[in-house]
Amino acid sequence: MPPRRQRPRESPALVAFGRQMRRMREAKGVKQETIAQLTTMSGAQISRLENGKRRATRSFVEIVDDYLEAGGSLISLWEDLNKDGHPVPIWFDWPQIESDAAILVCYEHSVIPGLAQTPAYALAILRGNKEGADARIQRQAILSRDDGKAPPALLLLIDEQVLTRLVGAPETMREQLEHLIAISSLPNVTVQVVLGSGEHDGNMGAFVVATMEDRSEVAYIETAVRGITTDNPAELSILARTLIDLRSRALTQEMSCELIRKVIQEKWT
Repeated sequence: MPPRRQRPRESPALVAFGRQMRRMREAKGVKQETIAQLTTMSGAQISRLENGKRRATRSFVEIVDDYLEAGGSLISLWEDLNKDGHPVPIWFDWPQIESDAAILVCYEHSVIPGLAQTPAYALAILRGNKEGADARIQRQAILSRDDGKAPPALLLLIDEQVLTRLVGAPETMREQLEHLIAISSLPNVTVQVVLGSGEHDGNMGAFVVATMEDRSEVAYIETAVRGITTDNPAELSILARTLIDLRSRALTQEMSCELIRKVIQEKWT
């Protein structure tokens, strides 16, 4: 097996932009709170942007460039980082975003979401990659963390067909669905089954939307090649509309658990 390629934990492009913006702001003696008020953002959001953990929009950059009398230099830097026409970066350090999130909303149409997988199910999905399976299971610690930080509120929207798609052995599926019912009893976890009949936007792919403490959002979108992360407002709006459609098709948590029990009894026992 080839060694896993390590991705940097920060985007050099975002760090470069954030540092330059901070230099310009401090050179003018302007506080972060002033920029926040000017752009209708929070101070925490400005801090994340200057630390390379949040991407700036074109409209934001234009306002700040004008206020700091940067003569277009901040805009030029932003444009240099967006030469291909796509906002940068195409990724964030998703495990860190996931760990820091206040709310996680996950939709899956083909497998049980990673935060709800059992070790056996994860091992089967990852084709025997124990290191990868162990890492996935370790991420689940955020759901019952006791490190002084509140665990995130997690909503799992799972397509009905996931319950009947064999992963591993029947025993693996039975254990997995029983685990799904068990974690739904956690006060911060909601499990809802999306009825599989009909067409809806969720058929296009699985995704997770993380809402941070400052109310900003980052999404993780699965593709056949790799996962993509984004905080692009237009893309987040599309996902928000998709979630409205999915929630309208979802059973309540109580009804979802009843359906899961029925599938366990009729198919996996």
